[in-house]
Amino acid sequence: MTQIDHEVLRRHRGLTTVVLTVVACGILLGVVDLLLQRSLPYPWANLANSSAVWALGAFGIGWWLRAGWWRSALAGIVLLVVAVEAYYLAAVVLMNDDAQNFWSLTAMMWLFLGVIAGALFGAAGGLTCDARPWLRVVAVAMPGAVLLAEAAMLVNRSDNPGGGPHYRTDSLQTAAIEAVLGIILILLVAPTHRVRLQALAAATALAAIGFAGFTVAGFGN
Repeated sequence: MTQIDHEVLRRHRGLTTVVLTVVACGILLGVVDLLLQRSLPYPWANLANSSAVWALGAFGIGWWLRAGWWRSALAGIVLLVVAVEAYYLAAVVLMNDDAQNFWSLTAMMWLFLGVIAGALFGAAGGLTCDARPWLRVVAVAMPGAVLLAEAAMLVNRSDNPGGGPHYRTDSLQTAAIEAVLGIILILLVAPTHRVRLQALAAATALAAIGFAGFTVAGFGN
């Protein structure tokens, strides 16, 4: 084999490893999410049912890959799309749910949101080491911002009168956990103290945008 052949083979094997890793992580996310929803006590079970936590999965795979924003975005999309279908498959196998849920309107909605969140947070994960300081700060702020946004949304809807006697307590406890996790994630992902401070400030603004997004998407009801 020539040097060129060896290089092509190396890249092919590298791509295969990436694809298999992303798909495996998507399957794991979907199945484990369902199992944790069924087994964890509240308010911890709410984290398994959290859109923000799923977005963190896309960010994590982009951060692991760090191969340019568009490759990381694609990896995030694949991860969440696979996770959605793995979730429904696990529900069919483990809970005897209807197989038609695979192509239900709800499943299509989650797949659509998975594409958007996967692209956005996958790209953010890939940009955490970008050479442009402002873009790096925004990328580092993203995982904390989405948790803070969902925490704000939970606080906002905690007074829902139809939620039941424990709904307010569970919502506020989950919001507190997510807010703390959001801050911790920024502190862990940011490479320097300066970037940490900048990312915390950026996360506040991004969380406000995220809160508006959750509200428009109907999660605040």
